[in-house]
Amino acid sequence: METTRTPSRRSLRGLDAINIMMADVRDGVGPYLSVFLKGAEHWDSGAIGVAMAVSSISAAIFQVPAGLLVDGTTAKRLLIALSGLMVGAGCLLIVWFPHFGPVLAAQAMLGAASAVIPPAIAAISLGLVGRKLFDGRISRNESFNHAGNFIAAGLAGSLSHFLGDAWIFYLVCAFAVASALVVTLIKPGEIDNRLARGEDTADRCEPIPLRTLFQRRDLVVFLAAVVLFHFGNAAMLPMAGQVLSIAHPGSDTIALSACIIAAQLVMVGVAWAVGRAAARGVGRKPIFLVALAVLPVRGVLFVFTTSPVGVVAIQLLDGVAAGIFGVVSVLIAADLMRGTGRFNLAQGLTALAIGIGAALSNVTAGFVVQWFGYATAFVYLTVVATIALMFFAIAMPETRDLTAS
Repeated sequence: METTRTPSRRSLRGLDAINIMMADVRDGVGPYLSVFLKGAEHWDSGAIGVAMAVSSISAAIFQVPAGLLVDGTTAKRLLIALSGLMVGAGCLLIVWFPHFGPVLAAQAMLGAASAVIPPAIAAISLGLVGRKLFDGRISRNESFNHAGNFIAAGLAGSLSHFLGDAWIFYLVCAFAVASALVVTLIKPGEIDNRLARGEDTADRCEPIPLRTLFQRRDLVVFLAAVVLFHFGNAAMLPMAGQVLSIAHPGSDTIALSACIIAAQLVMVGVAWAVGRAAARGVGRKPIFLVALAVLPVRGVLFVFTTSPVGVVAIQLLDGVAAGIFGVVSVLIAADLMRGTGRFNLAQGLTALAIGIGAALSNVTAGFVVQWFGYATAFVYLTVVATIALMFFAIAMPETRDLTAS
């Protein structure tokens, strides 16, 4: 049996702080890049789709190495700090040299750096609080993460309105530097590095071979569901931002910031609610099905509006879906990897699946827009999201009480 871990208040507050500061850093500039390239630099939709996808592809390539690195190192705090600083450098490259080659290079840098951050934070969390308190800790992480995104989106909208879109990139750079300092609050001696990679504390074990890992059907089904989730979801907000930049030039960045702020507020509450539901014994599968069911509804609604108010209202649904995914995906990965020593690798594989799905979403939807228009592209993503819902409902078992075999 695992003993209850009691990390210091300083480490726990440091973990809270890193989730706030890293909120805007780990995802780079996200949909703001789409608005910046469309509105300020006048890129076409296909080129924007490629630029958005490069970060996802780069992240995908580095996910498995990042997971293995986090599993194998005790310098997890350093990994977070260095990754954050790389994101800051990439943002400066984009705003200083907003041309196709430099932007793709910067996006590749952002993707590589951001691959490390989520598994490192999850590993530190598990190593600090232990498995018994992990559900609540991940829920708290996500709540602070969304609160950080809320703060960053508000600042981004204000800076963009008064000083120009370029200041969004400077804001992310400032968050990156701050995150490198905040991570030092977490005491490295309080992180159980064996527990942090998914080992059971009762028995010391070597991580299972990768070949054995990929023979686990439940893991493969889960990763496929993650790909489909993000395939149906990732391009929706960037496309909505492009629609706003065409229909309401000059107000697109403010509206996009309002979208992100509204969604992040919902995500804070949803992440808290998911943590409460998990603590009361609700399974992972029904909670995840709610997130998947939201996506087709959101896609259909986007077909019928170009109003900034309408787009912001629809983004509340994204708050529900993303708030659930951020918590439940980590919990499912922890369930599947219990006792294997491969928890952070599973986090990397999950992020790889996210990257593949996001890349497919951005690239294919970008060209659907170019050839057939925005309404058709939203219908296209709605179909993919519906397939994701059906696949997960049929193929994925409940994992809450699953133990590694």
